Amino acid sequence: MFSDLAKARFSVRKFDGRRVPKKKLQKILEAGRVAPTAKNNQPQKVYVLESKEAIEKINSVCSCIYGASTVLVVCYDKNLIWHNSLDEKVNSGQIDTSIVLTHMMLAAQEEGVNSCWVCYFNPKEVSQALNLPDNVVPVSLMPLGFACEGVVPSPNHTSIRDAEETIIRM
Repeated sequence: MFSDLAKARFSVRKFDGRRVPKKKLQKILEAGRVAPTAKNNQPQKVYVLESKEAIEKINSVCSCIYGASTVLVVCYDKNLIWHNSLDEKVNSGQIDTSIVLTHMMLAAQEEGVNSCWVCYFNPKEVSQALNLPDNVVPVSLMPLGFACEGVVPSPNHTSIRDAEETIIRM
């Protein structure tokens, strides 16, 4: 059941280094590929870092990889995002990549693969380290793998505001 899956998933910040099996990784990536995006423009670019060199590069610019052997770098292509004609400051880049990442994160949980959503990095440094094209903007990183033995959710994991605080009926 979806609600059980959503509640069971938590951010893992200590991975054991085992690789994510290819079949599981493919299912995770497919979940992101079919995620909805504004106007179905599909601006997402998901870079899959698995090689020792790629993991070293991302570790050199982000301290939040936590020993994962696979890291997804979720980006958008500036040339493919939807722009809101009513407000020039609004576009779909971050929203679309967030939807894509959410789909992949929950698919990972379904496959028994742990993850962590990481936004604590400098996008320019990530772009330079990975030699990303100028039109590609990194938004989030998602280390993937298997939690070390004994890893449990952080105390904040179960701290959820009451529905009355977050759901406002009008």
